[in-house]
Amino acid sequence: MTDEDRNLLSVFEARIQQLLFQYDNLKKEKESLLIKMKTLQDDYAALMGKYADLKHARIISIRNEDVDDTKQRLSKLVREIDKCLALLNS
Repeated sequence: MTDEDRNLLSVFEARIQQLLFQYDNLKKEKESLLIKMKTLQDDYAALMGKYADLKHARIISIRNEDVDDTKQRLSKLVREIDKCLALLNS
């Protein structure tokens, strides 16, 4: 083997080592990103659940307000009818 061949072989080995090092770093980075992605997905699912709960609570509160408004209107109508009956009876 000539000196040039040895040099080429050592350069090749160095580049292979660099590739392996980069591969390990990228593999670790990928694992880290997958963990972060899973955490973010879990957070997103939790937030969507809370959002759905808030929407349901809002719908219920709107219905309760409508019921209260309806009760007030009916009470007002009953009072007016009572006044009319009182006027007719007198």
